[in-house]
Amino acid sequence: VSTQAQVLYDFTAEPGNNELSVREGETITLTNQNVGGGWIEAKNSRGEVGLVPEDYIEVCSGFQKWLLQRRHAVCAEDDEWDEEWDDVKSSGGYAESEAGEGGAINRGGAHVRSHLTDWTHIQESSNLVHGGEVGPVWAYPDYQLDCVVADPKKGSKMYGLKSYIEYQVTPTTTNKPVNHRYKHFDWLYERLLDKFGSAIPIPCLPDKQVTGRFEEEFIKMRMERLQGWMSRMCRHPVISSSEVFQLFLSYKDEKDWKTGKRKAEKDETVGVMIFSTIEPEGLPDLDLTEVEQKCEQFNRFTRAMDDGVKDLLTVGNEHWKRCTGPLPKEYQRIGKAFQNLSSVFTSSGYEGEAALTDALTAAGKTYEDIAQMVAEQPKKDLHFLMETNNEYKGLLGCFPDTIGVHKAAIEKVKEGDKLVATGKITTSEKTAMSKRASTMSYALQAEMNHFHSNRIYDYNRVMQQYLEQQVKFYEMIAEKLRNAHSQFTTM
Repeated sequence: VSTQAQVLYDFTAEPGNNELSVREGETITLTNQNVGGGWIEAKNSRGEVGLVPEDYIEVCSGFQKWLLQRRHAVCAEDDEWDEEWDDVKSSGGYAESEAGEGGAINRGGAHVRSHLTDWTHIQESSNLVHGGEVGPVWAYPDYQLDCVVADPKKGSKMYGLKSYIEYQVTPTTTNKPVNHRYKHFDWLYERLLDKFGSAIPIPCLPDKQVTGRFEEEFIKMRMERLQGWMSRMCRHPVISSSEVFQLFLSYKDEKDWKTGKRKAEKDETVGVMIFSTIEPEGLPDLDLTEVEQKCEQFNRFTRAMDDGVKDLLTVGNEHWKRCTGPLPKEYQRIGKAFQNLSSVFTSSGYEGEAALTDALTAAGKTYEDIAQMVAEQPKKDLHFLMETNNEYKGLLGCFPDTIGVHKAAIEKVKEGDKLVATGKITTSEKTAMSKRASTMSYALQAEMNHFHSNRIYDYNRVMQQYLEQQVKFYEMIAEKLRNAHSQFTTM
């Protein structure tokens, strides 16, 4: 008699794997319980056969049980760098990469229209919006959360058949490190996108990569970009204070992590429902026409900034290639030419020119040193400027979806009178719609002001850093040239 089991959680098969998609509550037939590695072969109700995580099911006959999560939790237990899953290769560059070009989920207006009139306030901590000097702003905490992503270590699963990189994440609140693989970060990104993406742009994670994923240079780059992503999330008062983000930073043990993940995956306050947790404290309802104008102005600005950021990335990428390619070679050629001329002078046999030939040789070597300095300089200055712009390219690509949600809400309110006239909604419902749209507008303006304040801070910081390094670079070149100059005697 075949053993049947009840599916405890939805599981979505990953493309290219021998996995089986099943639904919560579905009854499946176990065809091979001895696969190993945490998997069981089964047949679903559609007659399809494949592998299912054993922790997703409860055997109907007997008392054997397995506990677990949904798809992403399996990813956390499985190989961080599973080639069948992590199948997008990153160029590692700036101008070529299209990651973060837009939000992963389009929050179209139909979704807003279907929920604008029937929000249910879900009891969880409110996200307050205050009136500030520049307009509506989020309520910022007294203490700025941050975290450090460091100490990458290689581990293995499934008897050493699969390997992964695990990072240590230490929040400033507890100073206690927790360990996470890339798929944990990806899980967090998906949760934040589902929960906050209608109100807050959630930039994509750094690109996935298949080849070279255990090379030291790639691990360093990945860690740096994860650090940048986490720091940006920490700086947002709504995201950083959310339960799911706090879980990621400070879970107590494996049981606490898994329990928190299940709870987060069942969270109903997602999509436009997030606006039910936002309270414009003591602020009047907004004039939606005026808000619409501000929204359009911001939309134009972000599109223009997106173009500017991409242009800088393109120019910076070209400059990087010149600094590490043809430009050092030009300096090397000059240096070699000076040294060759010095050799020619030496062959003359004329006494009294040793000082000249020595100085000429030294000048040639100086230019060879400068060539090396030029090749190494982008990592010291241009790198940070490019990284910041790469982050903003991803962030700016998310705004169209967030703005689209707001525009759809305003359109729905505009239709309010017609809906009342046709009996589709009541007058009180129309008033409620307007109030909720006003809340959405406050949230959007708070987000706009958050973006601007961070933009000013980030570009002020990175430009200072870039120019400081440029000054040091040219001062070192000037010093080398002065030394070379001093070796030539004055006639």
